[in-house]
Amino acid sequence: MKNDEQDIIKRILSGKTDDFAYFLDTYGQQVFNLIVRIVRCEYDAEELTQDTFMKCFESLSSFNAKSSFSTWLYRIAYNTAISFTRKKETEVNVYDENIWNTISDTEIDDTMNDESEENIKRLQKTLSMLPPDERGLITLFYEQEKTIQEIGQILNAKESSIKVKLHRIRKKLYILMKKEEEI
Repeated sequence: MKNDEQDIIKRILSGKTDDFAYFLDTYGQQVFNLIVRIVRCEYDAEELTQDTFMKCFESLSSFNAKSSFSTWLYRIAYNTAISFTRKKETEVNVYDENIWNTISDTEIDDTMNDESEENIKRLQKTLSMLPPDERGLITLFYEQEKTIQEIGQILNAKESSIKVKLHRIRKKLYILMKKEEEI
């Protein structure tokens, strides 16, 4: 953790609560971007971002610096957004063993690396079909460029599990994109 952030936390815990604005300014937009990608509604994301920072502030004394502050904050944001969406979403099932097992990583890479306007639109549409936890994982890895290790800390999961999930989500996106192409 950055020493200056550790100092800011100490000041906040000693009563200088106005210093918490540093964290809002530094991480507010990134937290909002993660949450809006999961919940798909800016209004809800604004509320959940506020909830995230309130939870963070209220729990600041329990921050143990085993991970970076940002990792701890992202965990709170991710869990807040996922809890919110659990009641609302149903998963899109694309698992067909015959198709699933015949897809090569090369096919997936070729499709995902196609930057044509049509392909990007199809990708955006299929991303919105994913359940919130999968959208959150994709957002952390591809958009926020978090490492597998950081995502593991944020989600409290093993790195191997994160790698497997990312691989499966990429396959799922590929299948959904191919189905969209047929429509």
